[in-house]
Amino acid sequence: MPSSHPDSAVQCPALFIAAPHSGCGKTTITAAIARAYRLQGKVVRVFKTGPDYLDPQILSQASGEPVEQLDMWMAGEDYCQQMLFNAAKEADLILVEGVMGLFDGTPSSADLAERFGIPLALVMDVKGMAQTAGAMAVGLAGYRPALQFAGLIANGCASERHRELIEEALPESFPILATLAQDEQMSLPERHLGLVQAEEVADELEVRMNYGASLLKGQKILDLPAAVNFYPTEEQVQDSALKEKPLQGKMIAVAKDAAFSFIYDSNLRLLQQLGADYCFFSPLKDTELPEADGLWFPGGYPELHAKTLSENLSLANQIKAFHQSGKPILAECGGFLYCLDTLTDLDENTYPMLGLIGGEGAMRGKRGCQGMQTAPLPEGDIRGHAHHKSLSHNTPEPLAHGRRQRHPAPGEAIYRDKGLTATYLHLFFGSNPTAVANLFSGT
Repeated sequence: MPSSHPDSAVQCPALFIAAPHSGCGKTTITAAIARAYRLQGKVVRVFKTGPDYLDPQILSQASGEPVEQLDMWMAGEDYCQQMLFNAAKEADLILVEGVMGLFDGTPSSADLAERFGIPLALVMDVKGMAQTAGAMAVGLAGYRPALQFAGLIANGCASERHRELIEEALPESFPILATLAQDEQMSLPERHLGLVQAEEVADELEVRMNYGASLLKGQKILDLPAAVNFYPTEEQVQDSALKEKPLQGKMIAVAKDAAFSFIYDSNLRLLQQLGADYCFFSPLKDTELPEADGLWFPGGYPELHAKTLSENLSLANQIKAFHQSGKPILAECGGFLYCLDTLTDLDENTYPMLGLIGGEGAMRGKRGCQGMQTAPLPEGDIRGHAHHKSLSHNTPEPLAHGRRQRHPAPGEAIYRDKGLTATYLHLFFGSNPTAVANLFSGT
């Protein structure tokens, strides 16, 4: 809960961007708002609800500031509270983009907004309705009275008359903050797992974000929202691993390029807090493996670069030797696919991969797997999530399966071979620093 000492609070204007369902344009609009305030010279700190990797890349480019994930199950309430407090100390405005529909998930966007007292801007795709949009907005606002609503952002609003009809259906306490017509010029490019990585289309994004910001000029959304009190967490007993720094002197080499980029900045910070250093290398471009005590292959899009990965034999042979030495390797999702014998891409071309563990990976089109899970490792439980549109076949007997957050069925398989831990799960290191330290120290 918030600190019991009001004097410890920091005030900062804040707004939570939420919607009735996915596909209403939350990320596009959040990016436009962040860019508009940035162009005013404001420091805007943006957060993304849930474990998403791609939206934060877009929002970071829009705001010019780091963007991190807030998830009360995966990271914990104290973590979220401290991240918001830290941001409030330096920002002129905090924006939090929600996930899915406002009340979807446990915890939901609504849970996060209510927990930290952040007023909501409701984004609705109003194409094909008028007064009904007002009725839906009022219904959502009344569903949980403790939530504060700043107003409505009407996306897909076709005309001034369309706006008037919606406004007539809304009480004065629920103003229209902005209207936006359907406009491909501000839409963000997408790929099969979501948005395209920001660095791939950085120049195009600049144009689209600036255009989106220009459409907001003169609208209420650019009047700073009310200030919210943010509090530091109470003094807690620190995880013993953070005090003892068991990874002191260790170097962790992290794969990072267009094929492997799903990396929480907080995970990198935790490695440092445990005493480790880290360096980046590219399985796409580098022919030499850095000197390291451990390797981390995060998720990403290896299926888009499978041919290039398969042809980098020099690096592959060094990774295989590293594996044979028994040193620790963590491979998550796309990293897991890279460790299999083969990978079949979306065009059904099959390429050899590292072969550190037996099995074949293959893309499977539109259907996918996602959800919060706990990885029950011998080193300790680590929370994380799954989000992939591929399957693995002919793999060995797993070490364990993930425990789903709210369902009894077994979750993602977790494989262990020598020092290699490989799984579809993306792990949030801060959920168990001791287990992460043990994982990368090989103990």
